[in-house]
Amino acid sequence: MVVMGVSGTGKTVVGRMLAANIGLPFLDADDFHNPVHLEQMQQGEPLDDRDRAPWLDRLNHELRREAALPFQGAVLACSALKEEYRRRLAEGVPDVRFVHLTGPPELIRQRLHDRAEGIGPELLESQMATLEPPLGAITEDVSDPPEAVMHRVLDQLWA
Repeated sequence: MVVMGVSGTGKTVVGRMLAANIGLPFLDADDFHNPVHLEQMQQGEPLDDRDRAPWLDRLNHELRREAALPFQGAVLACSALKEEYRRRLAEGVPDVRFVHLTGPPELIRQRLHDRAEGIGPELLESQMATLEPPLGAITEDVSDPPEAVMHRVLDQLWA
């Protein structure tokens, strides 16, 4: 499962909750960025597709590795803003489900402003402009508490 969306939607929080509830490992895509790219984003500079390519390949490798284990899989928190990125992430990984977290821009902007680390609100506009909403994904509004969002995602997964 890939929990996706722009920064500030709660991908990590909801992804961790889903992984714990389902009993799968949790992977945070930010942990797979090289330090130079992390610094670049923290300075408010978006990455380009050339920067993202090796990162997406590392993430795909991790998803394939987890999927190859008996009775396994993983929950990955990753922006996955473009269809091209999602195809690259899912290549060779059976039964990938995407969960798209979304919400009012004002709420997301405030969350980014309030958090102490990670990507700041200055990248939100470029991420929103880049976002290609996924077809066939479970889409959830994050205006409610993360626990409620997680339960709605689980309800849709099991339906």
